[in-house]
This record gives sequence, structure tokens and C-alpha cells, in this order.
Amino acid sequence: MKYDVIIIGGGASGLMCAATAAYRGRKVLLLEHTKKIGRKILMSGGGRCNFTHLHNTPANFLSANPHFCKSALSRFSAADFVELVDRHGIEYHEKTPGQLFCNESSKEILQLLLTECEWSGAELMTETSVFEVEQGTAGYHVRTSRGQFDAESLVIASGGLSIPNGGATGFAYEVAEQFGLQVTPRQAALVPFTLQPDLLEHLKPLSGVSQPVTVSCNGMSFTENLLLTHRGLSGPSILQISSYWKPGDEIEIDLLPQLDLDAWLKEQRQQRPKAELRTLMAQHMTKRLAQTLCELWDFEGEVGQYSNARLQEVVQQFKHWRLKPSGTEGYRTAEVTLGGIETDEVSQKTFEAKKAPGLYFIGECLDVTGHLGGHNFQWAWASGYCAGQFV
Repeated sequence: MKYDVIIIGGGASGLMCAATAAYRGRKVLLLEHTKKIGRKILMSGGGRCNFTHLHNTPANFLSANPHFCKSALSRFSAADFVELVDRHGIEYHEKTPGQLFCNESSKEILQLLLTECEWSGAELMTETSVFEVEQGTAGYHVRTSRGQFDAESLVIASGGLSIPNGGATGFAYEVAEQFGLQVTPRQAALVPFTLQPDLLEHLKPLSGVSQPVTVSCNGMSFTENLLLTHRGLSGPSILQISSYWKPGDEIEIDLLPQLDLDAWLKEQRQQRPKAELRTLMAQHMTKRLAQTLCELWDFEGEVGQYSNARLQEVVQQFKHWRLKPSGTEGYRTAEVTLGGIETDEVSQKTFEAKKAPGLYFIGECLDVTGHLGGHNFQWAWASGYCAGQFV
């Protein structure tokens, strides 16, 4: 069973690559080890798939080589994918500025990709486990649960380690190492934080409460919502900063980023000296959050009793809350994997491995990790499309 191109992995980048290569007249087989194609696409964006970001730039990606992603992102932009979505008649909306979501369901994006594969003639095979990959004289041999397949070009599009119950495995890294490619250390990214037991005990009753904040760590800051959970901290701001956090690091949270809290508190002390601090703080956050934090930090009593020095302590806690997460929820809930196959090992034009002609790596398995908001999907579309031009 011989093909021009075999693609291992039926996710966003794999499907994009399959259709692109098949439209060039290549005989393409895509292998997926799970029962369903595109499970991560279906799960994304709360079931509505945040399929790209209008303001996608190389600055929205983390990589040991920040220049690597530039070529692919310029050759297949967010506008190019939006044009494809428009051609398929999918209705969408802009949620947070730049973030595009389907109006109806993420199934529409998956169907778009499946339709493109059908029109182009790419063959898809699910429930096919890959046991072994070998390099031959004229390409690659792929031994699977459905027999052996041979191809001139082999594309690894099997993703990273995030969301193992969605089918994620370390397969791509194993193949990379088999062929002598370097793989950087990996960690869960775009992932909620867990908290130390003593702090969690105070905050756990607030599960479900959210607050617009600015979170900072290691020189990066994000201003978006924070969500308190029964395990710790989540929400867009936390997911974003998790990509820059390392175990043992502190994060700093400004609970009131739009407010000059020092000036406002002094004004309130003058105008409403009898008001309790928790009552005043409840004007800028939920009553439960204000009460819990005032108890946690021992800010009790009427604001009229607070000296300037004591007000500074309040400002310090609410504007510069420093805490050390105990860890993250790990790959189980992480949206992406940070790190991966070193980009120096792969051509930024073709995505072909420099040490193994005919072997290509695309998507999340590479050391290219996007911010939250559709950037990782755009990387999948771009890397899949660009590799599809050469395989």
C-alpha cells in the first residue's frame, strides 16, 4: 500500500496538510489512532472553536527561536483562513477583540476540513495505531494495526502532550528522537494553577467567582479575567501567564488594574469614614470576594480608623498580591504543550527535518506555542498549509 504522503495525526495541522498536499495531486493517507478525527477542534472554545485571531503576529508565540514562525505565518495568515471559512458559509463572530468563534458549533470547522480532504481526494483512516516508523531507500515504512504503508514523504502531526483523554501522546517526540532531532523540555501551558492548601482553604468557597485583573510573572503581564476554582486559579489571565511561569515562581496579581486605589481609598476615608473596608471594596468586586480577602489579609473595621500607612498596606495587597502557585493542573486540562522539537532541526520553509529527508513535523509538536485566543490554531493552519506545499 504505497502513497506519496502519509500524515500521522488527524488534528488541525494534519487535516490542513492533507488537503493542501492532495490538491497538488499527491496521493495522501492520513492516519489517526483514535476513533474520532479532530477531537481537540471539537473541544475548543467551549464547543464553538476559537479558530483564529485577526491580530495574529509572531509576537504572540513563545519559542527558543522567535523568528522561526514568521515565514509560515506570513505565507498563510489569519485572513487566509477566514477566507476559507467564508467560502464554506460558516457564520462566526468576534468575541474578545480579534478572537473569532463559530456562531453555532466547532463541528463546522471540522466539517470544513473534512470537506476539503474529500474534495482534494485525501484518504483518512481512523482507529489505526502506528507501531513503527522506518526509513527506507525510497521513503518511509509505517507499520500499523492495519498493515504496512509506504510513502515518499512522512508528516508527523500528532500534536503535544496536552489533554491525553483527547488522544494526546508523546509520539511526535519519540519519532524526532529516533531520527536524531533534539527535543526541548516540555511543560503544560495555557493551564490553570493549583494553590497551597492553606490559601486554597480560604478561596475554595469562592469557586466560580471571576474578577478582571492584571497578572504578571517573569516580565510578562496579561489583563483579562481571573476565575477562582475549587482547585485554584483559572480564567484567561491565568492561562496566559502560565506559559511564562516556572515551578517555584511567584505571580503578582493587580485585582483592580483600572483603579488608583490609594487616591480612591483616601477619598472614601474622608467622605465615608464609618464605612467598613470590605463594604467599600465590594464596589469593585463581588461582595464575597471582598469579604474573603479582607478576612484573609486582616483588613477589618471602619475605613476612618485607617492611617495612611495602613491604607498603603491595603493598596499593596489588592494591587500587588504576590502568591506562589503550588503547581498547575498539568496536561489533563492544558490547552497546549510548551516546548517540543527544536525548530533549528526543521526547515522554516518546508518543515522538513534537516537530518531526515522526507520527514516533516508540523503543529503543536514543534517548539512554537501561541498565546490564548486562536493563535495556536493559526499556527496549525499555517504550518500544515506550508508543509503541504512541499511534501
